[in-house]
Amino acid sequence: MEKEAIGIIGCGAMGSALAKGMTKTGGLEPVALFLFDLSKTRQQQLVTELNSNSAERLADFIPLCRYIFIAVKPQDTEGLLYTIKNLVQPDQIIVSIAAGITISFIESCLPSGTKIIRLMPNTPCLIGEGAIVISTGEAVTEDERRKVEKLLKPLGLTIRLPESLMDAATGLSGTGPAYVYLFIETMIDAGVSVGIRRDVASKLVIQNVIGAARMLENSSQHPAELRNLVTSPAGTTSSALLILEESGFRSCLLKSIREATRRSEELRLG
Repeated sequence: MEKEAIGIIGCGAMGSALAKGMTKTGGLEPVALFLFDLSKTRQQQLVTELNSNSAERLADFIPLCRYIFIAVKPQDTEGLLYTIKNLVQPDQIIVSIAAGITISFIESCLPSGTKIIRLMPNTPCLIGEGAIVISTGEAVTEDERRKVEKLLKPLGLTIRLPESLMDAATGLSGTGPAYVYLFIETMIDAGVSVGIRRDVASKLVIQNVIGAARMLENSSQHPAELRNLVTSPAGTTSSALLILEESGFRSCLLKSIREATRRSEELRLG
């Protein structure tokens, strides 16, 4: 990897995930990483863990960095953009993970021609198993996008989508882990209700989800085909699936993702 300095503004969950992924498994040398957070305690904890550079002021590191990752809350993003406006240089790449903040809005806050990349990650990035949707501004070249994708690789899967689909990606993938956690929680509760100890039910359900996902990952078959392999005529699975269909399981999930997408559109800035 080229030795180009990286700055991360915001050392919360996602900012920390970016820093840890890029340094611990991504091959980035800690000396090339600058960290900044308004919470100096949080900032120093991450700096100590990674042995990276600590910045007291934005002006101390932004001019030194090729990539600037903005990992602050959406409501804090506009103020930050105007704060760094006079520090941003033409060859730098600004990477934002702020939900709902469009590329055009970021461009409007920064010097004309600034290179902007927008990401929609999800929480499994914290363990290197995330899904990250990436969209780029017009000033970003293909080579620059590939380099950013290489930086993100330790965090999980990166998928390119046009920004017009970013709200849909938020509804499907950004909030997706919550749907899965609720499904797992409910299955565990169901296991307890039929007499299985909670700790045992938890292990069984989690392994079911992991195993099913890996089968899909390693198979060219449609999910319905793999489901049919488990479903015998007049068997237990077919009886259970009938209840899910009658209860509107598919319809509820579809409506939930559509609603999350709609809400993301409402919160959009720019």
